[in-house]
Amino acid sequence: MRRLSGVLVACAIVLIPALSPGHGDLFAQAAPQKTTFTGEVVVMAYAINPDKTADYEKVLATLKDTLSKSEAPDAKQQLAGWKVIKNAMPNPDGSIVYIHIISPVVKDADYSIMNNIYAGVKDPAEQKSIFDMYRGAMKQALFVIQGPLVADLAK
Repeated sequence: MRRLSGVLVACAIVLIPALSPGHGDLFAQAAPQKTTFTGEVVVMAYAINPDKTADYEKVLATLKDTLSKSEAPDAKQQLAGWKVIKNAMPNPDGSIVYIHIISPVVKDADYSIMNNIYAGVKDPAEQKSIFDMYRGAMKQALFVIQGPLVADLAK
């Protein structure tokens, strides 16, 4: 009997805080993770499936449209400093590399492509459609480089 009551107390200690409002709700969704950068310049590379480059470019067009219509104070600055290059030559596996160059970086701004799109596209069905297009196009993230500008050879 003592052992049973000890088990019940232990379960209560674990479950009551987990199920009480505002204290680690087991069923709550995690907040979307922000993508922020600390460097002055960022270079990111993504390998895109060769038959899905049009889809990836539609996602980028949606990102541009969303940022341009956003009322967030950082959105216009992000838009002005974010360029994307499509490599002219495919990788040996056929994937196409897209290079994102961000300069200058807006400190503490969220550079997550999908978070920015979701901020402007509120319809859940449309969000899912865009996410599926993005996920289907993405073969893999290759790298992210960020840091200070150490030389500007134009000056």
